[in-house]
This record gives sequence, structure tokens and C-alpha cells, in this order.
Amino acid sequence: MSDDSQIHIPPSFEAVHRDARGRLTLPRDDFRARYELCEDMAQMLVEPCQARLHDQGLSEDLVLERTEAGLAADGSGFSAAEATWVVTRLAELLGWPHAGLTPPPPRPH
Repeated sequence: MSDDSQIHIPPSFEAVHRDARGRLTLPRDDFRARYELCEDMAQMLVEPCQARLHDQGLSEDLVLERTEAGLAADGSGFSAAEATWVVTRLAELLGWPHAGLTPPPPRPH
């Protein structure tokens, strides 16, 4: 079977859908579709989360926590692991600290 996809799926997302033996837990086409959905959701949430931070005066942590809770809720269409991945990716896009991200190295003075 040929894999002609141009989409690079990061290892962090692959880990969400691999079993203990490293095998994908869903068909490859479904896996790609889930990745695209999760990446699109992270991209789409950037502006609303920035607005919550500035307009409502919420902390970055609280914005991310509430976003993850919403994504992980029953009926959202996302698994808990996908919700965590989306919020981690969102934090990366926003440049906000998050437990799932490696902190940037200190800047030299």
C-alpha cells in the first residue's frame, strides 16, 4: 500500500493513537483524519483563547484548563487524549507555558 500523504504527523500525536506495541489503534486514513481535525481545532482556538485571556482577564492556565475540559467532555467528538494533545498544541501556538511542552532554554544576558 502506497503512502502518498504530504502531511507530517508529529510523534506526539502518533503516541495518542498507538498501542503499547507501537501499532496504530485505528486505520491509517482515520488516523490522518483525526490528526487533521485536532490540528485544525488547535489552530481555530488560538484567537478565542487570546480573547478570553484579554477580555475576561483569565489566566493562561485557566483558559487552557477550561478548553481541555470542553474538548474532553462527552459528546465533543474528541477523546481525552486528543483533548490533551489539542491543548498542548494550542499552548505551543500561543507561546504559553504548559506542562506538556518543554520550556524554552534560558536566554543569555
